Amino acid sequence: MKGRIAYQGKIQGEVCLVQSRTDIKKFKEGYILVSQMTDPNYLPIMEKASAFVTDEGGALCHAAIVAREMKKPCIIGTKIATKVLKDGDLVEVDADNGVVRKLE
Repeated sequence: MKGRIAYQGKIQGEVCLVQSRTDIKKFKEGYILVSQMTDPNYLPIMEKASAFVTDEGGALCHAAIVAREMKKPCIIGTKIATKVLKDGDLVEVDADNGVVRKLE
């Protein structure tokens, strides 16, 4: 799937789908955060994440700003990430080209 690049980088890892604040508890160090969008409540898990992928957002959205501050690969505005990806999926986040690929 494609989206807009918020911060460049390329990384592979395991998806953790976060659709509500209760999902925050299951997040572990190194997971790739996949969410509709982020807000300040997500900061503790964003620090643990290796990359961020969101359905929504633009250059000034929360995920994009935090990605730049933390220097973590981030693709925003995929429209479908939370519908296509599931917990445990192995993916490559290629934020140099704005692409997220399932590896398994």
